[in-house]
Amino acid sequence: MPELVHKLADLTALRDRDALDMALVRAINELLLPQTVAICRVVGEDGQEHWLTCAQLHAHQLTPTFDSAWSKLDWLPRLSEHPLRVQALAARQLVQTRNAHACLTIFPLTGNPGSIGVLEIGSDEPLSKETCRLVSGVLRLYLNFQSVLDYGERDALTDLLNRKTFDGAFLKATLEQSLAVKTAQDDRRDITCTGSYWLAMIDIDHFKRVNDNFGHLIGDEVLLLLAQLMRASFRFHDQLYRFGGEEFVVLMRCNSELEAASALERLRVATETHLFPQVGCITISTGFSEIKPGDTPSGAFERADKAVYYAKAHGRNQVCSYAALVASGELIDHTANMGDMELF
Repeated sequence: MPELVHKLADLTALRDRDALDMALVRAINELLLPQTVAICRVVGEDGQEHWLTCAQLHAHQLTPTFDSAWSKLDWLPRLSEHPLRVQALAARQLVQTRNAHACLTIFPLTGNPGSIGVLEIGSDEPLSKETCRLVSGVLRLYLNFQSVLDYGERDALTDLLNRKTFDGAFLKATLEQSLAVKTAQDDRRDITCTGSYWLAMIDIDHFKRVNDNFGHLIGDEVLLLLAQLMRASFRFHDQLYRFGGEEFVVLMRCNSELEAASALERLRVATETHLFPQVGCITISTGFSEIKPGDTPSGAFERADKAVYYAKAHGRNQVCSYAALVASGELIDHTANMGDMELF
């Protein structure tokens, strides 16, 4: 029991969701010594759900493995390929079974909307009732702590991610991109299929008029509805943020500038054609830029912000690429040589 208390204390000391998943599978592995332990979550829209492995550890394996959060949906196993997991989620209770290789015990993780999944344990023998109660208790604490993280990481109005979570996500994106480039160079492979990261800034046109003419309650409803349109327009792994006021941000991975522009244009059209209660038509202006290896949040924001400013100054209700504006001579890239600067 003292060992368990220490492991739970270690869990609650973490502030990173991915690290929390990794720590949970490590803790279960050390406590039970199973064949395998994994956290798998449901991702994708209704009817197109797949399983994303967030952390998995096999016996005698030192480091957990996981699916990249930026995995293509079609690369992941479909929901129907694991019916016992679906059964556990539907019944909201654990499911135990035996196959040719192991006894499986599947615990549903249903505490937090948007992070539905299972903890799956493979063992030589069925887990005892006492062990199942122990694991269920650990999972209650885990889910409660996930809720605390959600409260601190999400915008209270729209439930999108908030500003303070962005820097960590940006750092992960730039590190992953730099690693992909290095791996591709070492292996002499083409990395175009891996894509690159893009930062987009979205600003509601004439939002002050909405607040002035209809009041802040209606303005808040517009923000909430736009957040819903964003969720419907982007993929499960695209990260959506509200930075405050009418400013929204998207961090996404795409294979080309055209693909990024198409995704943002899809949101622009969805917003323009949506009838907002009492307000009617709302439009948005969007600017975006590719994130470069070694980039900084301020550098990427500066480029995307210049593209937004250009969009607003030239008619609004449009999507503008910073790189395209520089290439056409509409903007001058003052950051081209900043990588050569020495900072002290």
